[in-house]
Amino acid sequence: MNDYTQNWFNEDCCCDCHEKQSHVHEVQGSVQIAERQQDPHNHRFATVSGEAIPAGKNQNHFHEVKFRTDFYEDHYHEFCGKTSGAIPVGDRHVHFLASVTEVNEGHFHEFRVATLIDDPIGKEA
Repeated sequence: MNDYTQNWFNEDCCCDCHEKQSHVHEVQGSVQIAERQQDPHNHRFATVSGEAIPAGKNQNHFHEVKFRTDFYEDHYHEFCGKTSGAIPVGDRHVHFLASVTEVNEGHFHEFRVATLIDDPIGKEA
């Protein structure tokens, strides 16, 4: 069965399903240039975070983020990690993430990104 026909919503699902959803964030950006002397290049990425994971006091939380960059000369990079806690923006919030991708083709890329705001068209925070 390929990814296009698999039923992602059955009991055999390998995702971390919840009875009540919390919220997620869009995450998009570009990694920094690597191989500046030999083959300077960067990559782009776009994904949606995992749902909120409670952490600490004051209803703070973080999100898991996984992505695979676009291709450049037959290679890409992957990342799997966690965001910072919530950073208030008006009556909403964002999260910050600074890290490096996995190594591929003998190099990695640094990146830093803020998630997009949670629930941008919602009435309540």
